[in-house]
Order: sequence, then C-alpha cells, then structure tokens
Amino acid sequence: MRTVLVTGPGGAGRTTLAAATALAAARKGARALLLTTESSAPETVLGTSLGAEAPTPIVPGLHARRIDPGDRFRQEFLAFQERAGAALDLLGAAPLDEDELTELPGSEDFALLQALRAEHTSDAWDTVVVDMPSAAETIRLLALPNQVRRYLRRLLPPERQAARALRPVLAQLAGVPMPAQKLYEAAQRWETELSAVQQVIDDPGTSVRLVTEAGPVAAANLRAIRAGLALHGRRTDGVVVNRLLPTGSADPFLAALSGSQQTALKALREEFPDVPVHEVPHLGRDPQGVDELDALIDGPAGGTVDTGTGDTGETGDHDRNGETAGRRPDPWTVEDRLATDGLLVWRVPLPGAERRGLGLVRRGDEIVVTVGRFRRIRTLPSVLRRCTVSGAGLRDGVLEIRFSPDPDLWPKSD
Repeated sequence: MRTVLVTGPGGAGRTTLAAATALAAARKGARALLLTTESSAPETVLGTSLGAEAPTPIVPGLHARRIDPGDRFRQEFLAFQERAGAALDLLGAAPLDEDELTELPGSEDFALLQALRAEHTSDAWDTVVVDMPSAAETIRLLALPNQVRRYLRRLLPPERQAARALRPVLAQLAGVPMPAQKLYEAAQRWETELSAVQQVIDDPGTSVRLVTEAGPVAAANLRAIRAGLALHGRRTDGVVVNRLLPTGSADPFLAALSGSQQTALKALREEFPDVPVHEVPHLGRDPQGVDELDALIDGPAGGTVDTGTGDTGETGDHDRNGETAGRRPDPWTVEDRLATDGLLVWRVPLPGAERRGLGLVRRGDEIVVTVGRFRRIRTLPSVLRRCTVSGAGLRDGVLEIRFSPDPDLWPKSD
C-alpha cells in the first residue's frame, strides 16, 4: 500500500494538495483514502461534509475521513478508567463521566497515528493520503512512537516482567508494594500498538511530501525541515510548489510577484537537486469542490500531484530482493575502515543539515544527534559499543561519526 504524508509550512495549502493527491490516485483507478484532523478546511475543499466514524465516499474510488481526537480520547480514557477501577476505588477517586471529558493536548497526535495504523492494516485501500500537521509538528509526530517505546523500556524494562511471579514474595521481604501486574500489562499493550504504528511509518511505501509556496525564505525553511526528516529516517518523495502565478504578465505588480516566485522556485530546485520539485498553478481562487481539484490535476501542472514514489536515495528505496520483509533499510550505515585508517565510520544521511546547530553526544551505549531544533537518540550498533568516538564531520549532506576500537573491549587477535 502507498502512504503519502503531506506536510509543509503553515498556510502553504497542504490540505488542498493532500486532497488533490488523493483524488489523483482515485482518478487513476486506485482505492484512495484521505485522512485529516482538520474540521472545516477539508470539507470546503472537497465540497461535502465528512464523518468521523467511517470514511465518507466523495467520488468513485475516493473516500475521506475526518479524525475526531476528542472521541478517541474519551474512548481511551473511559477504557483506562474501567481497567483501573479497583485502584481508583481504593484511592476514593470519583470516576469521570463521558460527557465531562475533553481531550488533552497531544490527543490529536495519538488519534492520527492510531487511525493511520488502523486504515493501513484494513486492506481496504491502495493509497492513503494523510493531511499532516505543519512540518515541524509532523517530524515530532513521526518520531513519537520510537520515543515513547524508549521511555517504556527504560521505565519498565521487559526483562523485569519475567520475575513477576516473585513480586508478592519480594513485596513481603522489602516491606513495600511492588509494581502491579496491570502496569506491565498496560506497558505491553502500548508497546504492541506503538510497534504497529512504527511499522507503518517505516514501511517502504510510506513517504513524506512537502508543500510550500514560492517565497524568499522557502528554500531555507525547507532545508531545515528536510534535515529534520532525514534525521529520523523519513523519505521525502517530492516538493510541491503551490500557487504559482503565470509568467509574462503585462501588469508590473503581477510581473514582479511572478519574477520573485520564479527566483524562489530556482532556489528550491538547487536546494533539492535529487528530489522532484513540482509546480502547481494559482487558480485565482482557493479550490472548492472536486471539479476545481480536478483543475489542479489536469491543468498546466499536469500530473504533478500524483502518487509517484519519486525516489530520493536518502533513506533507501524498496528492497527488491525482499531482504527487509517490508521494512525500509536503515539509512545509518557502518563503514569499515579498520584496514586503512583503523576506524569504523557511522554514516548518517542529513541532507539540508548545516554545521551550525549540529550536536553530537555519546551517553553509554546511545548517541544523541541534534540537528537544529530536532533531536534523535539511537542505540549504538553492537560493534560500535566497543569503540570510542574519535571525531565527526559533515560532508555533502552526510554526517560521518568516527569510532576507534577500545583496546580494553576490542577482541584481540592471536
């Protein structure tokens, strides 16, 4: 299944382009679904109201669904309250009723991820297009499953669950209550759910598409966004430049504005030499309804808002030999230079990254890489845990972290 995550700076028209992308897939015969958390904009763009319970048919082959984070939050909270009923009774807590629950900050993120996972495993669609939040929020959202799983493993290590039969005895010996079995059961449920979401994000058929307007700071903004996506191993399959004015206008104001856009467009193509940069014309109005979305698909831009993969080479394409079993190869690769330089080099693709704002810290068996406002923590491969960091450098969009074997830990040859 093809999954296209459409994002970009705020106000660039990502909801419109997400809807157009889903419509383009349906026009080509795919079973397409548009997922969104927006309440009114998608309905205006599609020209019909959307349901939250089930996908709404729009045209043959195209359905759309508006995710209701409030409903998802209420369901999850009530289920948790029921499971924890005995503990709450002991504490004298009064349970909350459904009609007094309002979602907390962050509920929308989890609702979107859960809906994406459910639709991905339903086998009902050939293409799912997701109207994502703004680009910075999207990067954090896509990193969320791995981060939460890391927290769970640190706070509730799976290996400790093997000793659950000893907890009553340990509690008597220690004189303090031990973690309840339900806590570990809840952690296992979360791990299972988050792992399933991560599989969708890491699927070879999942990619990110950036929508932007052609402005003077577009290239700089997208450079930082691309670096953040690459840090977390996300593949950028294309850049869609929206609302381009026609060139050659006799009006001095429109000619100057169009010239500024063409200058920005050229800068974007130079910034993304290995990623398709698509042009979408300004219709002179905000598209409303399927007919006007068709104008974006069939107009001068001709086929730019499609669902082609647009392989960038950043994080690996589909594994044609089937070796990864539906999982994209890890773009962070270890290069063996022991014979020539006495080093192992961990190569981290970071197109768009700049030395300024780049940070690197090792903490035990983990390494923390910071790119601007984005950060990722990764466990070192086993071979690098027996080494010390001896340096790092950013060259041609690739961070090379150099490791020297630790004599006290490295196997000694006879």
